[in-house]
Amino acid sequence: MSSIHDVAQAAGVSTATVSRALRGLPNVSEPTRLRIRGIADELGYVASSNASGLASGRTDTMGVAVPSVSRWFYTTVLEGVDSALRDAGFDMLLYNLASREGDRERTFHRTLLRKRTDAFIAIGVDFTSAERQQLLSLGHPILAIGGPVPGIRNIGVDDRAVARRATEHLIELGHRDIVHLGGPDDEGLNSRLPVDRRAGFMEAMREANLEIRDEWLLSGGFAVEASREVIAQVFRTSARPTAVFASSDEMAFGAVLAAQQSGLRVPEDVSVIGIDNHDMATSFGLTTIAQDPYAQGVLGANLLLGELRGEPARRTSIRADHELIVRESTAPPRRES
Repeated sequence: MSSIHDVAQAAGVSTATVSRALRGLPNVSEPTRLRIRGIADELGYVASSNASGLASGRTDTMGVAVPSVSRWFYTTVLEGVDSALRDAGFDMLLYNLASREGDRERTFHRTLLRKRTDAFIAIGVDFTSAERQQLLSLGHPILAIGGPVPGIRNIGVDDRAVARRATEHLIELGHRDIVHLGGPDDEGLNSRLPVDRRAGFMEAMREANLEIRDEWLLSGGFAVEASREVIAQVFRTSARPTAVFASSDEMAFGAVLAAQQSGLRVPEDVSVIGIDNHDMATSFGLTTIAQDPYAQGVLGANLLLGELRGEPARRTSIRADHELIVRESTAPPRRES
């Protein structure tokens, strides 16, 4: 098996430079770092994590917490984080906080306090005040992706703004009777997200002097089936809406399915818009407000990796881009004869 000395000799550098390059430490140029990693891969050299950890106090591991691994947004962010970490030679330690009862306590009271990670990312997770204090007390670089968390930097779209833009699109088409499908999410979604998206919907409706019906402020649980069931009940009433704004594409899919099962045509009888640009949005012909969770994951991981290399820490949150994508699921309301 090759040693660090073999890698250093092949690369024409010192063993100290090899060590710094493979651990992502500063004072090694990026071309040199990439060349050393390529040589190490060719020679089959794997640094001892125990030895490097004892020497540097580092684990070369980033902790990532999610409320569920069954939702598109979370898994897409995870793919972005994992891609950035693999490029940097880092491992990812995943905490699925919704998988089993007691996982949260084990994570916050045992695993994190043992300092098994060098940095920490929370994806769409709500934290109690005590949990936030425990995270911050570690002194690790920490950030949240998705809904905002008090006291922790965040990467994510402006949830109020994206909901407002989605609702305005329906209003601009001429819709006046609009249902809102929102949260909360039983699997632990960040609680600020559904609140802010409902607020954006209500702002747009009020500015247009349109009625907001309490019975049309629905909870779809950010899931396809729950949304299909709840909106199907509305479609069976005599006072039927002409449009549905869903706070996620998955809920919008449920609305499209409910319309079809109720004998309604999308968009001739009812328009539907969502948020996310889910991988299935094109197949559904869904108009949506697009965001890029993969890019958010890459950006978040790279920010923390940079701070671990000694780069200045970014103190402020980052607003991710969003864009209206118009497809076949929205159109002006059909005029009754």
